Amino acid sequence: MTKDETPADKNSPRRYRDNLQGEIDSASLYRTLAEVEPDEKLAGIYRRLAAVEEAHAEYWRKQLTSNGARIPALRPGFRPRALAWLARHFGASFVLPTINSLEQSDSGAYDDQIEAVKGGLPVQERSHARILKAIAGPTEGLEGSSIARIEGRHRAMGGNALRAAVLGANDGLVSNMSLVMGVAGAEANPRMILITGLAGLVAGACSMALGEWLSVNSSRELNEKQIATERMELEEVPEEEKEELILIYQAKGLTEPEARALAERLLANKDTALDTLVREELGVDPQELGGSPWTAAGTSFCLFSAGAIFPVLPYFHYDGMQALILSLLASTLALGAIGAGTSLFTGRSVTFSATRQILIGFAAAAVTFGVGRLVGVSIGG
Repeated sequence: MTKDETPADKNSPRRYRDNLQGEIDSASLYRTLAEVEPDEKLAGIYRRLAAVEEAHAEYWRKQLTSNGARIPALRPGFRPRALAWLARHFGASFVLPTINSLEQSDSGAYDDQIEAVKGGLPVQERSHARILKAIAGPTEGLEGSSIARIEGRHRAMGGNALRAAVLGANDGLVSNMSLVMGVAGAEANPRMILITGLAGLVAGACSMALGEWLSVNSSRELNEKQIATERMELEEVPEEEKEELILIYQAKGLTEPEARALAERLLANKDTALDTLVREELGVDPQELGGSPWTAAGTSFCLFSAGAIFPVLPYFHYDGMQALILSLLASTLALGAIGAGTSLFTGRSVTFSATRQILIGFAAAAVTFGVGRLVGVSIGG
């Protein structure tokens, strides 16, 4: 190490490679979103974002070259490949909230890197974060028709559907694994364990489905009441509604004259005015009203069941210690898969997330197994 060289300088090539990997991941993911996005305007935005990320990747390749470091042959990592697969099968809207969350958390990653600041990368990354935030959530500075189109499509997803899917399966898996281990700890016969596991699956899935149905249905009823109130206010006090819209658009970044002109144009048509007011003030798509309670209930039932079945499956064909070991093995694989799923929206590594999920699941199972053993011995003795 030379007199002027610091430990940070020596580690620069590794940092450059990490930055390069991140840019390759982002560019690949934006290219996929552009491919699957049916709205050509949004697809064009994703293509431009991908082009900027590819330029950033080239910037870090040049940094590696100037330091005499080898340029690695990198490919997209697990997270962007998994998100890309989900986008191709379920649409861009399914993964957009997750991508937006990751982009917001990473928007300041280059702020303390001198080379990145010299290249203007922090400004561009923050710009990307603002663009994704505008697409995925409440928008700023867009005209009413654009706001309605974008917000309506993405809010219809009901938030982060990917997160809900992963956590729903996790609820079923951990709760039923704990139940099965508790009964197994009491040394019940395999048939009783199987019946208990299936009963726990059905009871838990029905409970989750009913809770989701009540939640979504209550939300729909509230939205319907609020929309009726907006319709009445639009009829009786249109000037007040116009002033509210003006303030909303000023908050989104428009000047007062621009906000006033836009509000007056939207309020010229009552149907358009009501649609815009509902979306802007309530954050609700009047066509969706928060989604279907039956779809939400069915989805919740299936996700819970998908996780809860793993600890039970071996007891259909095996008994004794063999069934218990296979149940633990199946649960371990499912917990690891769920952990990998959580890494998609937490930003943590797959290994860390999977290991953490397995440890948490086994801790819960160990507690119920111990309680079952104590109760079994107490009753049997």
